[in-house]
Amino acid sequence: MKRYVLGIDIGTSGTKTILVDEQGRVAAAQTIEYPMETPKPGWTQQDPADWWQATVETIRKVLSKADVPAESIAGIGLSGQMHGMVALDAENNVVRPAILWNDQRTEAQCAEITEEAGGLDALLKLTNNRMLTGYTGGKILWMREEEPENFARTRVIFNPKDYVRFMLTGEIATEVSDASGTGLFDVKERQWSGELMDKLGLDRSLFPKCYESYEVAGHVTREVAALTGLREGLPVTAGGGDAVIQTTGQGLVRQGVLGVVIGTSGVVAMGLDGYKENKGGDLQVFCNNAKHLWHAMGVTLAAGGSYHWYRDALCAGEMAEAARTGRNVYDIMGEEAEKVQPGCGGLLFLPYLQGERCPHNDSDARGVFYGLGLEHGKGAMTRAVMEGVTFSLRDVSEKIYAMDASIKPEKVILSGGGAMSPLWRQIVADVFNLPVVTVSGSGEGGAYGAALVAGVGVGIWKDLQEACGLLVEETCTLPKAENVEIYNKVYALYDKLYLALKGTFGELSALK
Repeated sequence: MKRYVLGIDIGTSGTKTILVDEQGRVAAAQTIEYPMETPKPGWTQQDPADWWQATVETIRKVLSKADVPAESIAGIGLSGQMHGMVALDAENNVVRPAILWNDQRTEAQCAEITEEAGGLDALLKLTNNRMLTGYTGGKILWMREEEPENFARTRVIFNPKDYVRFMLTGEIATEVSDASGTGLFDVKERQWSGELMDKLGLDRSLFPKCYESYEVAGHVTREVAALTGLREGLPVTAGGGDAVIQTTGQGLVRQGVLGVVIGTSGVVAMGLDGYKENKGGDLQVFCNNAKHLWHAMGVTLAAGGSYHWYRDALCAGEMAEAARTGRNVYDIMGEEAEKVQPGCGGLLFLPYLQGERCPHNDSDARGVFYGLGLEHGKGAMTRAVMEGVTFSLRDVSEKIYAMDASIKPEKVILSGGGAMSPLWRQIVADVFNLPVVTVSGSGEGGAYGAALVAGVGVGIWKDLQEACGLLVEETCTLPKAENVEIYNKVYALYDKLYLALKGTFGELSALK
């Protein structure tokens, strides 16, 4: 009998469930969206009940679409938005709405954690990561300080996908990649940092047992089987945080393959063959989805988001043409940009529209067009945005290479909305001076990586290398030597620009 695995991704805007066969092909997929609450500026939270309802409904719909017997499904893998805080009480009821990864209420608590650890260098020795405002650790201290009654009721804290596993199996557990993103995890030893918890006065019992991503961490209960159409006892593997496991779904399981995601944010990531020190804490270094692998990642805040802003702010004509003709507005924008030579005649764009996280951790940083002249038209500005975003991603990659002399980049696997543009694929190839490929499955995001990891966990594939070997290369774009030479010169100028303007960013912020 043909075997399948389910991959379930608990995203910020919705839950996506896919069914994947033994050849790595997606047999059915379903997404259901849900709201996000913003009770105050900079605050974001969700009701975990919405995740569970969406999970149940997407499972039902996928099984109906695929029309496969429940006995043919060998396992379930989970992916989910990282860093969110789900708190359960002694009766396993949700204590308060989950605080999400993009919530910014915890700046004071993050500074407190760093101080209690003994400073940044001491914190890095304990966890190999800074305590960022998005991470779970700051949220826990915020609840202790601002909602003491809720904190007193709390008996366990875990991340969004782990709540869904609890609902599927009744098991309270997490795994190493998501735990890495709490800021309370010893990434080197792949275990909770009891020393940091003690320094912060956090009871170690708040944190669940931690598995490797491919290990079975529970089985579907009888009640859930009746609710969804799954079979009772179906294994549920531990899974992974979305930022890590979606790169597994792209094929990033070994050192040397660089993953670049041009979505709303920009992600640059690479699997690491061994543990590497995160010197200065500029990157995020997490456990990967295989036992002896780690994962280095840097996130920029406005990659495709910069292009989307530019479209809305300055491309009304292109949007009107798209509405009139039915064409994709980005195709229309790209046609004009393609007529412009690389480097845009000295026009540069800094994509720091929301501040920046990596390579410059600076909430005051702002977007800039630099070098505008009478000779520059709309096409040059369009291309400058694409190039500026790509330069910022190269900035992040340089920090990954600097971690260890053994890191030698071989190619880029590109995904996200930017990967749909042939022009943007060429710009990435030329700026990085590496072949750029797109692969099957990457459009399914974390759900596909979760399915591959689950398949390894239940024995369909022997390891992640074999599972990722099923990915099919869809496009390959090679760098052009003449463009590489131009972009190296332009990038050198781009690299100076942030430092030259850094002081003025703070002054601008003070004017608000």
